Amino acid sequence: MPEKYVERVLLTKEEIQKRVISLGQQISNDYAGKELLLICVLKGAVVFLSDLMRAITVPVFIDFMAVSSYGAATESSGIVRILKDLDCSIDNRHCLIVEDIIDTGLTLLYLKENLLSRKPASLKIVTLLDKPDRRRVDIEPDYCGFRIPDEFVVGYGLDFNECYRSLPDVCVLGEK
Repeated sequence: MPEKYVERVLLTKEEIQKRVISLGQQISNDYAGKELLLICVLKGAVVFLSDLMRAITVPVFIDFMAVSSYGAATESSGIVRILKDLDCSIDNRHCLIVEDIIDTGLTLLYLKENLLSRKPASLKIVTLLDKPDRRRVDIEPDYCGFRIPDEFVVGYGLDFNECYRSLPDVCVLGEK
């Protein structure tokens, strides 16, 4: 396997923070007077969740799900496995799936259908990054931080084989 390295910065931490604050304001306005359950998709979205929930002004609760469709690859296998399910019921609750990146959409579509079957009051999606050129199913986020080109990115929680998550910027991963 070729060695991977950070090729360039795609989004700086300052650009990300500014956009996350804007998303938080928009979500707060949309959910004014309501409580909101943020469902964080582990592990990649945890950094985004941490910043986003502090930018939201309505009462928020958090829970976590872990799903896998990548393993150690840079391409989604299309086979989704739930590795960790929610700890709380979402029945009749306003829920917002917090995702790091939407690529093919296969994982998120599976997750959305799974959660809708649990009868939430509402279910929307916020993603930090969206790669619409890679979409293989019909799914769109309700809130989107950035639309990005079809490049493999790491940092700000996103990883390659569990590496690079702690980078403060979103960076394009290259090969040596």
